[in-house]
Amino acid sequence: MTHTTDRLFRHMAWANAQTFAVLATLPEAIYAHSEPGNDWNVGMITAHLAEAATSFASRLDGAPYADLPFDRITTHAELAVAAAACAGADARLRQAALLPEGTIPFREDPTHSYTRSTVLGQSIHHATEHRAQIAGALVAHGIKALDLDALDVWAFGDAERLGE
Repeated sequence: MTHTTDRLFRHMAWANAQTFAVLATLPEAIYAHSEPGNDWNVGMITAHLAEAATSFASRLDGAPYADLPFDRITTHAELAVAAAACAGADARLRQAALLPEGTIPFREDPTHSYTRSTVLGQSIHHATEHRAQIAGALVAHGIKALDLDALDVWAFGDAERLGE
């Protein structure tokens, strides 16, 4: 793995952890918030972000896939379960990036496959997309607690340099 690839996975794990930490400081009512025109609320998106990370990791490292015990977060206790699952999956994804390129069968259709690098790249983009959706849903309700600029690679570099 290159230094750049490792840094991208470290950033994703850090940004995901920061997102879960911010959500834990907000009232549980925020889990029901969504953006206008989007049926998915913060609780659904956050659960999906965590579960998808475990799915990507499972596809790449072959460990058994385990669903979260809920499809949407409604409480801080559920958030803690999702955060732990996501952190574990993020660590597994970083390790999976060390493995050689190859093809990964698509679980839902084993006749279709993707390269390892495609699945790895999608795992990073997927997490970024959903962090943005969560922030947007909160802002739509006047809550500016999840600042995406504070989760970018520049902020990660600052946090890493300061040992945060």
